[in-house]
Amino acid sequence: MTHSLASPAAAPAAVPVARSPGYWSNVWRRLRRDPVAVAAGAVILALIVMAVLAPWISPADPFQASMLKRLRPIGTEGYPLGADELGRDMLSRLMLGARLSLFMGIVPVIAAFAAGSAIGILAGYVGGWTSTLIMRVVDVFYAFPSVLLAIALSGTLGAGIFNAIVSLTIVFIPQVVRVAESVTAQVRRSDYVDAARASGASPFTIVRAHVLSNVLGPIFVYSTSLISVSMILASGLSFLGLGVRPPEPEWGLMLNTLRTAIYTQPWVAALPGVMIFITSMSFNLLSDGLRSAMEVKE
Repeated sequence: MTHSLASPAAAPAAVPVARSPGYWSNVWRRLRRDPVAVAAGAVILALIVMAVLAPWISPADPFQASMLKRLRPIGTEGYPLGADELGRDMLSRLMLGARLSLFMGIVPVIAAFAAGSAIGILAGYVGGWTSTLIMRVVDVFYAFPSVLLAIALSGTLGAGIFNAIVSLTIVFIPQVVRVAESVTAQVRRSDYVDAARASGASPFTIVRAHVLSNVLGPIFVYSTSLISVSMILASGLSFLGLGVRPPEPEWGLMLNTLRTAIYTQPWVAALPGVMIFITSMSFNLLSDGLRSAMEVKE
C-alpha cells in the first residue's frame, strides 16, 4: 500500500493579515486632511520656533531704548515694524514677547488638565456623595465670570508671572473637572466596565485600563480650546499690571504701554493685539479640527 505525500511546494501560501490602523492613526490622518487645521498648526509651530529662537534671531536688542527713535512708523529703516514708546525695536520685542505670552497661555491649561482630569475622573467614577461634594464646589467657581475670577485671584496673590499662572490654573480647573466628570460617568455605565468589574478587576485597574483610554481624548480636546482663552486672560492680566512686569516684553503688557500712542501711531500700537488675535485664532481652529477628527467613527 502506497501513501502519496504532498510536496511542501503544494502547501497553501500564508496570506499576510493586514493590520487595521489604530484610532489615533485615523485621527491623525483625518487631521492632516483638514487644510484649516494644518494651516493653524503651522502658524502655532512657527510661533513656537520663533519664541524659542528669539534671543538669537531677533534683529535688534529688544531692551535697547532710544528716545530719539520713539514711535517710529512701520517700514522705517532699521525698524521694519516700527519702534515703541521708548524707541525699542517692535519686531524684536514681539518675537521675544511670544515666549512669555505662549508660556502663560499654555502652562495654566496643562496644569489644569492634569489636576482637573484627576479630580473629575475621581468624581465621575466613584459617584455618590463624593461626586456631589466635588461638583458643588465646582459650581461655586461658576458663579463668577472667568475674567473677574482671574483678576480677583491675581489681585489677591499679587502681581507676577507665577501668581498669574496660579490664578489662571485655578480658573480653568473647574471647567476641566466638569468635562472629566461628565465623560467618566458615561464610561462608568458602559458594558465593558461592568464586565471588567464582574471579572474581579480592582477599581484602579478598571480606571487605568478602561476609563483613561476613553476619557482623556475628549478632555484633551476641550483643554486645547482653553489655550486661546488662557492667552487672552493672561494678556489681560499683564495689561492691568497683574502679570508680567516691565521691562519684560509680553504682548498684553505691550498693549498697555502703547495705549497712549494709539492716536499717533495706531498701526504700531495695534501690533501686539494682532499677535494675540492670530495666536488665539490658530489655537481655536486647531482645536476645532482636532475635535472634528476625533468625532468621526470608522
